[in-house]
Amino acid sequence: MARNKLTATQVKAATKPGRLGDGDGLYLVIRKDGGKAWVFIYVRNGKRKEMGFGAVGSGTGRVSLADARVKAEEARSILGRGGDPFLEMEERKARKKPHTFEEAVAALLKSLDGKWKNPKHEAQWKMTLGAAYCKRLLKKNVAAIDTDDIVAVLQPHWKEKNETASRLRGRLERVLDYARVAGWREGENPARWKGHIEHLLAKPEEKLKRGHHAALPYIEMPDFMKATAGVTGFGARALEFLILTAARTGEVLKATWAEIDLDAAVWTVPKERMKAGREHRVPLCPRAIEILKAMLKVRISDYIFPGLKEKSPLSDMTLQKVLRTLEYADRATVHGFRSAFRDWAGDRTNFPREVIEAALAHIIGDEAERAYRRSDALEKRRRLMDAWANFLDGNKSAKVIQLKK
Repeated sequence: MARNKLTATQVKAATKPGRLGDGDGLYLVIRKDGGKAWVFIYVRNGKRKEMGFGAVGSGTGRVSLADARVKAEEARSILGRGGDPFLEMEERKARKKPHTFEEAVAALLKSLDGKWKNPKHEAQWKMTLGAAYCKRLLKKNVAAIDTDDIVAVLQPHWKEKNETASRLRGRLERVLDYARVAGWREGENPARWKGHIEHLLAKPEEKLKRGHHAALPYIEMPDFMKATAGVTGFGARALEFLILTAARTGEVLKATWAEIDLDAAVWTVPKERMKAGREHRVPLCPRAIEILKAMLKVRISDYIFPGLKEKSPLSDMTLQKVLRTLEYADRATVHGFRSAFRDWAGDRTNFPREVIEAALAHIIGDEAERAYRRSDALEKRRRLMDAWANFLDGNKSAKVIQLKK
């Protein structure tokens, strides 16, 4: 196979992202940020592998074209006698002891201390990167983890638990990126999605189409609300309040009385409990206010919807129990009611898209656009939520106010 195709001038002048081959497995990789590095690609035991030789250059820690060719020749020699360059190249043998994937995970998580949105977020990372999903990787040298290993971890869960598996892929990519920066591995990241794993596993959006959370058609919502009104208990009231406000489960169940302004009919959810990480004001319709006043009469804690244990909120399983009681559990999920609201607002009203998305606490537009809308969005959303409450009450012909542009 031809070798020594590149010249030092070509290496210095190359700017277009991609790869330039020097021949027989040695490549110059140009990243989108302009960085350049040497990669040696080879096949061993039927598996394609990539081994990084270092960043391009002539300074300390840099690798020139001539140096890269010397490294490539050593790797070819090892392969020629059936060896493994990853383990046998003299430069690599001189380095400190290898690090396992488990050690890389621990180091990454330690670097993220104080940056978690909440304890649950941290626990999810630890669980998915631990024995529950990554048992086969834990004791493996992080430098030796390849594409086959990543696919083997993800594939068993990709169809049935696609959202979890998709998040796990992103976390695996973070771990391996950390290991590369720490000097524990080299080469491209085998867990990256674009241009790599996407060709081996179905795209997440092909699995997570709208309706991933089963949702009732909005036309059935008035009947559902009527049935819910006939169920007693904190769970039924919490579910009703959740639907009226189009809020997420955690936002409702952990809501406290300090967040409610009954006079202004506004519920202010702190940024710590919001998925987007920013404070969200929710306009309260008359029926939502009625629910709050009824709960205030039986108040036993700071939580609006208290649980059985002292100083704890209602369990999300209590909301699921309401669905089972009403025999809707096989057709609907609690989170799916947000989809019902979104479909109704898009199909049956003329409220602008940005007002509808704001009601769902979705962030849209750039920073300047969001700042421009911030001052008047609350009252526009109040009219939207009042219209939603009227619809849920069975007043399907309720007039929807045309908003001026």
